[in-house]
Amino acid sequence: MASFKRFGVWADWNNPYLTLDPEYEAGQIEVFGQMAIHGYIYRGRKPVHWSPSSRTALAEAELEYPEGHVSRSIYAIFRIVDAPLTSSGLLKEFFPNLCLAIWTTTPWTIPANAAVAVNAKLQYAIVELQSHSEDVSVSAGNKKQRLGSLLKESKKPFLIVASDLVLPLEAKWGMKLVIKKTLLGSDLENCRYIHPIDNRECPVVVGGDYITTEAGTGLVHTAPGHGQEDYVTGLKYGLPVLSPVDDDGKFTEEAGRFSGLDVLGDGNVAVAKYLDERLSIIMEESYEHKYPYDWRTKKPTIFRATEQWFASVEGFRQAAMSAIGDVKWIPPQSENRISAMTSSRSDWCISRQRTWGVPIPVFYHIQSKEPLMNEETINHIKTIIAQKGSDAWWYMKVEDLLPEKYREKASDYEKGTDTMDVWFDSGSSWAAALGKKDGLRFPADLYLEGTDQHRGWFQSSLLTSVATKGRAPYTSVITHGFVLDEKGLKMSKSLGNVVDPHTVIEGGKNPKEAPSYGADVLRLWVSSIDYTGDAMIGPQVLRQMSDIYRKLRGTLRYLLANLHDWRADYAVSYHNLPIIDRHALFQLENFQMNIKESYEKYQFFKIFQIMQRFVIVDLSNFYFDVAKDRLYVGGTASFTRRSCQTVLAAHLLSIVRVLAPILPHLAEDVWQNLPFQYNMEDGSVAEFVFESRWPTPNETWLAFPTKEIDFWAKVLELRTEVNRVLEVARTEKLIGSSLDAKVYLQASDASLASRLCEMCSAKDDADTLQRIFITSQAEVLPSLEDELISHIPFKGECLIQGQSKVWIGVSRAEGSKCERCWNFSPQVGSFPEHPTLCSRCYNVVGVQPLSAVAVTS
Repeated sequence: MASFKRFGVWADWNNPYLTLDPEYEAGQIEVFGQMAIHGYIYRGRKPVHWSPSSRTALAEAELEYPEGHVSRSIYAIFRIVDAPLTSSGLLKEFFPNLCLAIWTTTPWTIPANAAVAVNAKLQYAIVELQSHSEDVSVSAGNKKQRLGSLLKESKKPFLIVASDLVLPLEAKWGMKLVIKKTLLGSDLENCRYIHPIDNRECPVVVGGDYITTEAGTGLVHTAPGHGQEDYVTGLKYGLPVLSPVDDDGKFTEEAGRFSGLDVLGDGNVAVAKYLDERLSIIMEESYEHKYPYDWRTKKPTIFRATEQWFASVEGFRQAAMSAIGDVKWIPPQSENRISAMTSSRSDWCISRQRTWGVPIPVFYHIQSKEPLMNEETINHIKTIIAQKGSDAWWYMKVEDLLPEKYREKASDYEKGTDTMDVWFDSGSSWAAALGKKDGLRFPADLYLEGTDQHRGWFQSSLLTSVATKGRAPYTSVITHGFVLDEKGLKMSKSLGNVVDPHTVIEGGKNPKEAPSYGADVLRLWVSSIDYTGDAMIGPQVLRQMSDIYRKLRGTLRYLLANLHDWRADYAVSYHNLPIIDRHALFQLENFQMNIKESYEKYQFFKIFQIMQRFVIVDLSNFYFDVAKDRLYVGGTASFTRRSCQTVLAAHLLSIVRVLAPILPHLAEDVWQNLPFQYNMEDGSVAEFVFESRWPTPNETWLAFPTKEIDFWAKVLELRTEVNRVLEVARTEKLIGSSLDAKVYLQASDASLASRLCEMCSAKDDADTLQRIFITSQAEVLPSLEDELISHIPFKGECLIQGQSKVWIGVSRAEGSKCERCWNFSPQVGSFPEHPTLCSRCYNVVGVQPLSAVAVTS
């Protein structure tokens, strides 16, 4: 919690919701109870992800799929002994040596085999095995493969495989597969084969679309007790749900000769060896693939049928799909992901075999094992847990946990020992927080987490809320990627590329290698990234962010410094402001609008981009640049300075407030150093930046005429072109600073030329061309006749907005340099009292005392 506070995260830290709080646990019991009352909770024996290392069932969201897992896979055969009348004519000529070829990466599930499944629409082939050579003891050139004893026999069986896999299997097995006959998968339905281990007869069944020709043989070994798809197929055909595996992942006595063996270890080996001895193995090979691991123990899991409690997702699936469509998903494609997961997910196994967590509030009849769980018992348990917490379930007696009407029969019942899935815990957070804490209403405005939570928190919250409230617990969901190092690699201690947020903020042991950037630089980095994908961070990235942060901080320092003597009653009314100032306020209002729109769309990287462009281009490179003359040369109370300060004050108050959500420490630092008091609309003083609220839109500023917007766009583009010619003159040693120059313009567009002429003699000095260009003089020429331009040493041409042709010339400025403002003027030397000043500076010095004259830097 201390770290989050240091990051500048704003939250109700004194009153957080905690899953361990009795109030939270009671809310979770209430959600469970409502789902049970609606008929969405049931107990059943189904295959679930089981962790032998944790001895508990797991949800999909509690699994990891690490790279590099290698399974022992086998190609095995099951001998057909009977066929239905409809198919016997196709198959009888191959009896008694006709076999089904299957492929599995879990040989340990063969003892639980109950059927072989085919795809009714696929074409299958009956093939004859023929050796390419006499030596078939090993597979050519691959030590990870071993051919089975079956292929060493002189008389080999006929095999049934998918026709599309004949050639791949030939290459893999090193055998020639001669096609004798083809048939459809539907022709194989209800054939019977002998189980290769315990000699019982099993059927061939038709499975679903999961049976493909992408790998294997096109026939799927089916064990309903060890796979979800197998279980569904088994229900269709009434297959037995065999699962001879205990809580520790070892074979039970039901597995016969394999009893006591670890299914993922020596049990797997023993099954494959036994099948090979029975001439039922074609090939063994190592197979690298993604395999589910327990996210806590980091050890592999298995599918195993056990008695568990389930939430019937099927009961409210359509409502959940509809609720997904009512939510705003950011990025939009994340809606497709959670929709796909929700539409295809099986019922949710919510029970866990752990000694900690919120209990499933059920009692079992000691003799019949029938569960006792109804609205009355659940509400009674909820009341107890709200007062004493979930531990009460474990230490209180059954008679105390049961409602009064059941207490006479308490001795007939025992408490259940299962606890709820942790995703049910977190998925009930909306019930514990929203609507029960001050200021928090249901549904939430936003849920925010990583992409992995489409199968975790986002989904569990959705399911519990839809099942009980009929709608999603959120109106918007943001999904973000993961943080990588600046080379795009996953962070790991072994690679030494882990970026610790605490080190970024506070600095490391070596300040040169790991300087202290503070929390705001880290927050600025967060705002700069497109969080919808993975984000990169590292020393170089942080240095770049630090540079940008310093520019933003420098801008705010500039504003503060030039408003040191400012008061609100000094403000110049909008209509009396020079046009350059009105244009600046129009840009500021647009800036605020764009920033607000980006905040509302959670597009923080756009805020970062808009802020950079506005501060560095529109302000620092232009307005601040041309404003220096007005701020430093004019009198402290002059109109030109006060009008400029009016604009600067508006910018300061706007920038600091729109930046505050991203850079709160910097914003508050600025606010505490405001040289003037900021009063709210109700007259109260905003002592802290977040008390000042968002800037109020100013329709007057935004109403800057379209014609003027277009003209100023041309002026700014022209300024860039003038600077290019000035740079040439500087390179050629004609001038040093731009104030040493006089600029000449000639525009082919009469309208543009007229406006430029007006600017040369503008009423407000701030609007003149020489102030815009930061030169001592500027002149608009009527034409390009030789007598007008022959004395101008540096020339250039440009197209403004790709249309208006403008000729640009640069010469040395006329007159002498004023030692106060550094502008050149023919009037320097005209005033005996101040022979080194121009007329503007002479008037400033003569009007006000020397102490009140702004000093030029």
